[in-house]
Amino acid sequence: MSTTTQAAVVESAGAPFTIGDVELDALRPDEILVRMVAAGLCHTDLGVASGGLPFPLPGVLGHEGAGVVLEVGSGVRSLAPGDQVLLSFSSCGSCAQCRDGHPAYCDVWLPANLIGGARMDGTPPVRREGEPIGGHFFGQSSFSRLAVVDERSAVRVDPEADLSLLAPLGCGVQTGVGAVWNVLAPRPGSSVVVLGAGAVGLSAVMAARLTPATRIIAVDRVAERLELARELGATDVIDAGQVDALASALTDLTGGGADGVVETTGNTGVLRHGIDALRARGTAVIVGAPPFGTEVGIDVNAMLPGKRVTGLTLGDAETRTLIPALARLVADGRMPLDRLVRRYPFEDIQTAVADMVSGVTVKPVLTF
Repeated sequence: MSTTTQAAVVESAGAPFTIGDVELDALRPDEILVRMVAAGLCHTDLGVASGGLPFPLPGVLGHEGAGVVLEVGSGVRSLAPGDQVLLSFSSCGSCAQCRDGHPAYCDVWLPANLIGGARMDGTPPVRREGEPIGGHFFGQSSFSRLAVVDERSAVRVDPEADLSLLAPLGCGVQTGVGAVWNVLAPRPGSSVVVLGAGAVGLSAVMAARLTPATRIIAVDRVAERLELARELGATDVIDAGQVDALASALTDLTGGGADGVVETTGNTGVLRHGIDALRARGTAVIVGAPPFGTEVGIDVNAMLPGKRVTGLTLGDAETRTLIPALARLVADGRMPLDRLVRRYPFEDIQTAVADMVSGVTVKPVLTF
């Protein structure tokens, strides 16, 4: 039996989000029905809406959902009606990567989360006037008042947790944090460079502050973002618009090169500067995602001193371990996520989009 609800639908590449009625399919055994309380707006949502990523449109996006479980499928054991949950990505749970604790690298991650638009068996969880539309985005499609969600996309949190504050943990925050904690793992005295002071980059700055790294450098073109980065833990900032050679500036500031670089902008020129600024045995983490097929050149000989460049999906997080830990750090005031978040009523989703694109807001969160 289907359920009717309201969702923000993108009709075609470049079209705005428009709110209207959709029908949700009956739950499968491994699914839950969630009443959304909040949902973060992420650059990945905007990339798909613009046509930069091959998700089927018209469709319902949203992948930083937070809400209350209303109903569970017959096979669900980890959640119950009334639970507060944060939503993140889906995974199969049975492939070698999932079994090894790396579900972000699940064998079926791309079709299950980013480009499929349907359940893995091809059935649509979302319809409009009886016709299937794109859904199952990150196993949730949370730009909707109600959503059919994969059990593996949901993480239970404290019943007193502020979901409108914690919603971004499901993607942007855990991505920035995971780049630092799970990949760079700074040693005492390390230097960490964060390229881009958006939500992901500032999350990386906050994460680095909680490590033994002693030099944390934030790079951006927006003065207000750089000031915020200082307040959140950056020891140094660089206005990229005010330097002629970013790689040289970073090398000078770090005394010979950075131990770790987190690239969040998706700009290949910025990525190249970050790679060039590495010291011997340093690591650059690619987080920002340009359009599919984008390439960047590197100086091969410069890589021979043990430098590494690695890609990263969603912080390489095991969500049921990392997300509750992050929620506790936020609650304890050790990760001041409130400095990034601005709340918008669901009906004002286009205003939130505009403010995110213009840079007025670091992390918009829609409230229902």
